[in-house]
Amino acid sequence: MLSKAQIKYIQSLQHKKNRQKSSQYIAEGDKIVQELLQAGMPVKAVYATSAWLLQHSQLLDRLPADAVKEVDNAVLKQLSALTTPNNAMALLDMPPADSGLPPEGTVVLALEAIQDPGNMGTLIRIADWFGIRQLIVSPDCVDVYNPKTIQATMGSIARVQVKEMDIRKLLEESKLPSYAATLHGEDITRFSTLREGIILIGNEGRGLTEETIAQATHRITIPRLGGAESLNAAVAAGIICGRLLI
Repeated sequence: MLSKAQIKYIQSLQHKKNRQKSSQYIAEGDKIVQELLQAGMPVKAVYATSAWLLQHSQLLDRLPADAVKEVDNAVLKQLSALTTPNNAMALLDMPPADSGLPPEGTVVLALEAIQDPGNMGTLIRIADWFGIRQLIVSPDCVDVYNPKTIQATMGSIARVQVKEMDIRKLLEESKLPSYAATLHGEDITRFSTLREGIILIGNEGRGLTEETIAQATHRITIPRLGGAESLNAAVAAGIICGRLLI
C-alpha cells in the first residue's frame, strides 16, 4: 500500500511547478508505461494492478523490487487525473536540460507557443512517425511533461528528444535551413525531399510570429483547395512532414 505522503506527492505532479521543483513527471496508460519500460527510460517507479504487473513481469525485471508498486483500482483513481484511470502509471525523472544546437544533416521540428497539451502530444507523435529525433519547443509552449501531453504522445516521448530553446536564438545560431509554415509562403509541393532543416510550426490561433517568419530561410504553405481559413497546428505539421520528408 502507498502511504498518504506518497499519494500526495504523485498527485502534486499534476502541477507544473511541482514537476519543475522535483524534476519528475508521471506517465499514465497501459501502453505508454509499457513503451517507456521497453525504451529504457528513467522510470523510478511503476504503480499498477496485479494483473498488469503479472502480464509485464519481464519488463519490470530491470527495476528494483521496491520500485514496483502493486495498487488496486481505488488507489489508481486517487493518483490519476483521468475520469477513468488506466491500469498502470509510472514515475520518471526528467532528462537533463540540453541547450546545444541540432547537428547538421538532421531534420528537427521546432514549435512556437503551442498551447494545447493534446496538440503538443500529437506533434511529438508526428515527429516520431517521421523519424524526427529532436523536437524544440519555445519557452512559452505548454509544458511537455503535462500528464495530458504525455498521454497524447502514446509512448513517442520515449523516442523523441524534446528540449526547450528560444526559437529566434535557434534560427540565429543554427546553420540549418529553416522552413516557416505560413498561409502565404511557397507551395510545399515544389520542394524536394529535405535532408536537413528546421520545420517551424506556430501557435494554434496566431501561427508563427512575424519575427520568426522573417528569420526563416524559407516560407512554406500547404496549398488550399477549399474554403477553410486555417489548419490545426498538428494537422499542418503532419501534412508538411509527409510531403517534405518522404
